[in-house]
Amino acid sequence: MPRTMHLAAHFPGVNATTVWADPRSRSQIDFSSFVHLARTAERAKFDFFFLAEGLRLREHNGRIHDLDVVGRPESLTVLNALAAVTERLGLAATVNATFNEPYELARRLATLDHLSAGRAAWNVVTSSDAFTGENFRRGGYLDRTDRYHRAAEFVATARELWDSWTPGGESRPFAHEGEQFTISGEFTVPRSPQGHPVVIQAGDSSEGREFAASAADIIFTRHGTLEAGRDFYADVKARLAAYGREPDDLKIMPGVTVVIGDTDAEAQERAYEIRRQQVSPQNAILAAEQLWGRDLSAYDPDGPLPEADPVLDSGLVKGRVLHGDPVGVVARWRAISEAKGLSLRQTVIETTTRQSFIGSPRTVAAELTGFVDERAADGFILVPHLTPGGLDDFVDRVVPLLQESGAFRSEYSGSTLRSHLGLAEPVWKG
Repeated sequence: MPRTMHLAAHFPGVNATTVWADPRSRSQIDFSSFVHLARTAERAKFDFFFLAEGLRLREHNGRIHDLDVVGRPESLTVLNALAAVTERLGLAATVNATFNEPYELARRLATLDHLSAGRAAWNVVTSSDAFTGENFRRGGYLDRTDRYHRAAEFVATARELWDSWTPGGESRPFAHEGEQFTISGEFTVPRSPQGHPVVIQAGDSSEGREFAASAADIIFTRHGTLEAGRDFYADVKARLAAYGREPDDLKIMPGVTVVIGDTDAEAQERAYEIRRQQVSPQNAILAAEQLWGRDLSAYDPDGPLPEADPVLDSGLVKGRVLHGDPVGVVARWRAISEAKGLSLRQTVIETTTRQSFIGSPRTVAAELTGFVDERAADGFILVPHLTPGGLDDFVDRVVPLLQESGAFRSEYSGSTLRSHLGLAEPVWKG
């Protein structure tokens, strides 16, 4: 029998993954869009529904970045509303640990956990971005190391607050004194149905991996090949023992895209066209400008890469974290472009594609199962390219095959998100 996988649905609409030009695309703001994707995921018995969020609209060359989501509602508010129209599906909100405070956020998360009968999850993210900090009274930023220190203490403090109520329903005073937070008082929300909301951590860095090993229930990651996935899986799972944790205490769930066709060849053709829509000529120039730190509007996206060197810390792009050294990334792009004879746009397509599963329903089901069986993942967070119907084909054509083979559940066995994930309720530490 194959290993049983976990599946989650990422609501699309952030960054260049979403194809807004497709006539089937709908609003990323209207509540009906959230309902459609959430109910589709629950119909398929997915573990949870996942919302991304940003705290400031990013800017590109002095203008609002038009690939950003303008007007996305606040995540926890949306999920509280979805709790009323779903029954079993987990509800995961991305909330920043740099620009929030433990008491206030712990209270909001505990409230969602009660309203949903134990289905809440918190995707912990951090920010080192002073541009985003301008939206907040405290302002400023934290360097990379400090923001993880704050996040770790934030999660620990939130758990102290959730544990300030006994499983029997008795409230006890709390007091926390640390480097980041000194608070005391009484928490207003009783212990939630699953003990604590599930904690998700997103990140691939060494600091992120260590934080996930110490504090998270799920790590949301990305890796491009089976080999890279196995390496990441082995590395993160090996870190758990240092914190007294077992391998199954942390689920590794990369974000992936799926393209389905009646045949493998048809799916490959569809995937190629989707990538061309995602990386339009305009988007290719924008992606290159983010890397080069220069205005490249005069360049032909179907021509060669710019010959100029990147301008470091140019300020052209604000609110976006650049992963990797620009000089090194540009060198890699040039090597790929030269070796394969690719234009600027083709190079962006080649280098920015996330892990994708492309093929007939049976091919995709087999490849997903293989990733889990090979210990490259415990499951997947699916990132569709259409809002809100981008998972319909997967749910109707792939999930039944996974269920038939025993690789995915046919029914929920419990009512809480922890039960879906096979995670024990946290031991009360009052």
